[in-house]
Amino acid sequence: MALTGTAALAISGLAAAMPADASTGATVHSNGGTSWVRSCATLAAGDTMSCNALRVTSVVQHISPLGVTPNATPAGFGPADLRSAYNLPAGGSGQTVAIVDAYNDPNAESDLAVYRSQYGLPACTTANGCFKKVSQTGSTTSLPANNSGWAGEISLDLDMVSAIAPNAHIILVEAKTASMTNLGTAVNEAVKLGAKFVSNSYGGGESSSDTSYDSSYFNHPGVAITASSGDSGYGVEYPAASKYVTAVGGTALKKATNARGWTESVWSTSSTEGAGSGCSAYDAKPSWQTDTGCSKRTVADVSAVADPATGVAVYQTYGGSGWNVYGGTSVASPIIAAVYAHAGTPSAAIPAADAYAHRSSLWDVTSGSTTTCSPSYLCTGVAGYDGPTGLGTPNGLAAFTG
Repeated sequence: MALTGTAALAISGLAAAMPADASTGATVHSNGGTSWVRSCATLAAGDTMSCNALRVTSVVQHISPLGVTPNATPAGFGPADLRSAYNLPAGGSGQTVAIVDAYNDPNAESDLAVYRSQYGLPACTTANGCFKKVSQTGSTTSLPANNSGWAGEISLDLDMVSAIAPNAHIILVEAKTASMTNLGTAVNEAVKLGAKFVSNSYGGGESSSDTSYDSSYFNHPGVAITASSGDSGYGVEYPAASKYVTAVGGTALKKATNARGWTESVWSTSSTEGAGSGCSAYDAKPSWQTDTGCSKRTVADVSAVADPATGVAVYQTYGGSGWNVYGGTSVASPIIAAVYAHAGTPSAAIPAADAYAHRSSLWDVTSGSTTTCSPSYLCTGVAGYDGPTGLGTPNGLAAFTG
């Protein structure tokens, strides 16, 4: 019953044909027999950022939908799959990873416990000091309003950090709303609480305010801040466009019979859905980024799995039915944040620069595209650097160390 990756994504034709998810009203997207919805499909009043989590709706689970099922594996890639694909042992000891999201998931800690127990990972609880949930002001009692869409993002983020760095401590910082101001305040709180690794799996349109957001929220020397590049294909989101973050693109990850045991290509569902990439309209080009197709900041830097058709296992009960499969660049951002934690405390002022100094220590993604663009590398996988996957995906830790 060990079913992982695409082999586990049994398809329900009824779900694939539905124009909207019956529980949320969100539009159902389909490709190659797999269907999914955007977890944060509707923005609340005042929100400017949306999470980049895609919840697969066409999976038929082969285990109990709720709780731990010993000797069986949920659909979607689990920790062993991800660490195998990216050549990583279990790690993260002595490090603290922060997850920044909007709104509250009331079941975050209990759901995390089920995920970790299912895969034999060490417990991470408030009681043992491994897990902490706070508001953007650091309160453990005055938390934001509950939100089922963002709860899926929170579950995804916590589970991916656990999968890659199961020995790390985790801080979940919940912003009052999904405005950039509140989410940015939550980033500052995460750093204030001691996190050296901060994942942001959300994004919104660029604006002329972005350079001020850079200095107010993302300029934290020596802290690895990751941001998902977006799920809308060619085009740039903020904060992935910030020159102070590691912008994380997305791939389709599949098992293979090659020496690595895996293959990856650019994740693209259509010209309007896939790994975000392109040229920032406002952020200056970092000194360590040398591609010539953008005069300003280019997205992305590195990447990891994001295709919902090759998605990951996630446990979610608030707004979810237990075991789910998720995709989107929201998968990739916490994976890369956890890889940084695995590699140890950053020595570079802007840790994104490390990958550019260790290009050969990444799996180069050279196939697939999200659309047609000029120059073509901004939306097409090529040897070396490209927009949708950056310099590539983790092959061990060397590209994430100073």
